[in-house]
Amino acid sequence: MPKSVFRFLSRQPDAVELENDKYLLRLPRYQDFNQWHRLRSESRRFLEPWEPTWRRDELTEGAYRARVIRGKQEYASGQAIPLFIFLKENRTLVGGITIGYIRRGAAQSCMIGYWMGERHAGQGHMFAALQMVIPYIFTGLELHRIEAACIPDNARSMRLLEKAGFQREGYLRGYLKINGQWHDHVMFSRLATDTDKGRITDSR
Repeated sequence: MPKSVFRFLSRQPDAVELENDKYLLRLPRYQDFNQWHRLRSESRRFLEPWEPTWRRDELTEGAYRARVIRGKQEYASGQAIPLFIFLKENRTLVGGITIGYIRRGAAQSCMIGYWMGERHAGQGHMFAALQMVIPYIFTGLELHRIEAACIPDNARSMRLLEKAGFQREGYLRGYLKINGQWHDHVMFSRLATDTDKGRITDSR
């Protein structure tokens, strides 16, 4: 099957975009607040079991603006790249994926995390986003290793990672505090040299 076509665009120093014929991934902007607020609000019960405890002001415009500023700062410093996932045809926000904990030096690695709005889940959007992000991490950022951690009960997320060519590496006790409690996690990884696993294909 043909490889997914994606582009890395640097129109300005603080801009990064990945796109193909169906999806656009880019840094969050202030004007995305209404879409973000609506999607996160209606998906709250769906998302809370897998995320850190939501603050009281989680969905306020002020908290969102602070999030956007923090994302720009982390991107500018090379620490993380938070991306929103849009359907390209109508610019509908469906979720987000973050390339975080970027480590250079001997490690050359990062951690990815992601979320999907409830009404868009199970439609292949996140797998398509991974098909765009993985080549960018290995080719654009020139990293060697991608890590991802999942709560063992999150079978959907683990299936997604395995489909995308990630391998299970181990079991981490009390790894992250999720929804108010410390949870064990299963660690997954994919290396730049894993060329035969989870081959990046057309996102259709």
